[in-house]
Amino acid sequence: MIAEAVSGEEALAEVARTRPTVILMDINLPGINGIEATRRILASHPDTTVVLVSTYAAEDLPPDAHTCGATGYIRKENLTPARLRELVPI
Repeated sequence: MIAEAVSGEEALAEVARTRPTVILMDINLPGINGIEATRRILASHPDTTVVLVSTYAAEDLPPDAHTCGATGYIRKENLTPARLRELVPI
């Protein structure tokens, strides 16, 4: 891990500062939510991979979670290195 953010605005600043290749983005962030932050990050850093994470069941995701450009979604309780490698091959 190279950075952590507690808000969408902070996530945007950290991405600009650290230029990560993979981001685990919580959907529910204060300020700009994770879905909008993902949209903005990918607009300015299209080679970045963003995986959304939250406690939502996949069928309960907000509709815009499917159109924000994220590579995929992992429910927090299912977040394991193996599951992450399925979405982000190394």
